[in-house]
Amino acid sequence: MTTPLSPAAQALLDAAINAAESPDAEAIAAATLRAAADQVVPEQALEDMPGRFVNGCCHSQRQNTRAELLAIAAELEAHQ
Repeated sequence: MTTPLSPAAQALLDAAINAAESPDAEAIAAATLRAAADQVVPEQALEDMPGRFVNGCCHSQRQNTRAELLAIAAELEAHQ
C-alpha cells in the first residue's frame, strides 16, 4: 500500500491528470505550474498579509515568485 500524497502533491497530480485530456505537453505543464503556484504561494494568503514576513520571506518577494510562476504558465499556454 502506498502512502497518501500530501495535499500539495495531490493538487499537482490532479492538475496534471485533468490537463492530460489535452494532447499538448504545454497545457499539462502550465496546469501543473499553476497548481504549484497556488500551493506554494496562494493568492489569498498574499492578500491577507501585506507587508508581513512569512518563513523569512517578505510579502513582495512572495508576490514576485507567484507572478513569475504564473508568467511561465502563461508562456506555455501561449505556445500551444
